[in-house]
Amino acid sequence: MVTLHPFRAVRPVPEYAAEIACVPYDVVSTDEARVLADGRPLSFLRVIRPEIDLAPGMDQYDDAVYEKGADNLRKYVVGPHSLEEKDPSLYVYRIIMNGRAQTGIFGCVSVSDYDSDVILKHEKTRPVKEDDRTRHIITQRAHAEPIMLTFRDHPGVARVLDATTETTPIYDLTAPDGNQHTIWTVRDPQRLVVLFQEIDFLYIADGHHRCKAASRAAEAVAGKPGVSDEVRYFPAVLFPMRAMRIMAYNRIIRRLPVSPEEILATLEDRFRVTRSAPPVPAVKGQISVLLNGSWYGIELPQTAGSTAADRLDVGRLTEFILDPLLGITDPRRDPNIDFVGGIRGTDELELFVREGKAEMAISMYPTSIQELVDISDAGLLMPPKSTWFEPKLRSGLLVHLF
Repeated sequence: MVTLHPFRAVRPVPEYAAEIACVPYDVVSTDEARVLADGRPLSFLRVIRPEIDLAPGMDQYDDAVYEKGADNLRKYVVGPHSLEEKDPSLYVYRIIMNGRAQTGIFGCVSVSDYDSDVILKHEKTRPVKEDDRTRHIITQRAHAEPIMLTFRDHPGVARVLDATTETTPIYDLTAPDGNQHTIWTVRDPQRLVVLFQEIDFLYIADGHHRCKAASRAAEAVAGKPGVSDEVRYFPAVLFPMRAMRIMAYNRIIRRLPVSPEEILATLEDRFRVTRSAPPVPAVKGQISVLLNGSWYGIELPQTAGSTAADRLDVGRLTEFILDPLLGITDPRRDPNIDFVGGIRGTDELELFVREGKAEMAISMYPTSIQELVDISDAGLLMPPKSTWFEPKLRSGLLVHLF
């Protein structure tokens, strides 16, 4: 049984929504965030990436960064560009990307559900990112950004979504990337609360570190003076599975242990390799590899492993190529490998190689939503960076204070 919790959102005054809304903190670097926020003093990046308001080169984990983020949020909450709901509410959030709509529920979920595996995970979290987001939450006394969850389709929830999108939205804006973001207030939030009690599990799509940070923050400060019980809940957008779209999460290898020619010879000796292959693999079990300016198609062997996690392409990549050929045994921690979201396309992979920032790039076939669910249901974990969900939510539209 899922706990869905209405909350009193702090949100932009409508005419400022487009100026305030921004990309999530984890899809841009500090330098990219600084460029995006340049000339936009109201950008919510100043809350979730507050280092951009400090001297370039400052450590993003410096005390001053957390203090700046809290100060920027406080000024926003009491300033003329935001308002706070009088009553706890739930919302419907729709994103349209390239003509395709994805519609879900924006509300709060329970830390208790996360801790007890009603909200199921599929990836390990990295302690340094956990620490960072936990500290931002506690310092700001807020969950500034929602995470993305998915759930098995439910006809009652679908009817509420359809009915709500027939009403007048509180926001309807088009982001710089061309995606349209529309938000409506749900007229009868208690109806959705009851419907979600019929749903057994939620699945994390995007935001493992923010989920874990919310749990850690609640454990650290719940019950302390001045901290409301709202700390036991955190914001999420919950999409039915039929609405979800997963893109590939590609890889770059910064330095090869031997020459590209030797790597290619080894690949051709061990696998079925197609020269002059397309940069995007056509089916599961295939990858495309960029070496010396040319793309090669490779068929990954079947694994001897017996679990759904073992059978993932990203797992087979490590088993047959990263570990034995490149010496990358732990992709989560090895600095020689990095990850590039599929939304950036294979042109971005070619740019990394052309500019000498990588010697090899690997284009993956996307993980499916069913693979994610099967692995989560089995209590297993995916390799790092197995899924890239697109489109992304905008941050700053509905903020949860405690």
